[in-house]
Amino acid sequence: MSMYFDIGDETLWNPSNGAGRLFLRQVEVFEAELKLPSGIGQGKYGGDPDTLEVDPVAYEEFIRSLVAWHCRTVHSVIVALSEGFVATALALAWRAGIELEMPEPGAGRVPAGVQYDPRGPGNPETRSAAVVTALDARARELARCMVP
Repeated sequence: MSMYFDIGDETLWNPSNGAGRLFLRQVEVFEAELKLPSGIGQGKYGGDPDTLEVDPVAYEEFIRSLVAWHCRTVHSVIVALSEGFVATALALAWRAGIELEMPEPGAGRVPAGVQYDPRGPGNPETRSAAVVTALDARARELARCMVP
């Protein structure tokens, strides 16, 4: 069995049910964290939980906020916990035709509620650049293996 993430009649991603359910659960976590809807909702087959529609306008706002949040985060544990999801969500955005440049890394742009983790290696600016680079590489890798 599998799930379908669609925009209109185009399937963006067709993951296994396990991967799709895990992704959707993480979508809920980050919608709550960002206080922003993702734009991913019930698809054209109403009662079919395996078919989801992606609203490109709402998803673009969500992914821009998500990537900015992730790339500004300098807390090592938060970066580790969020990187896989953010990379997957970014790859899905690219498949939807959403063009998004990676944000410039920099120190001092930490979002509310996220604190600098002094136990991490190096200074925050260098770590921020590493986060941006790692996210871009991981998202590109995932985009190549996401089956439409």
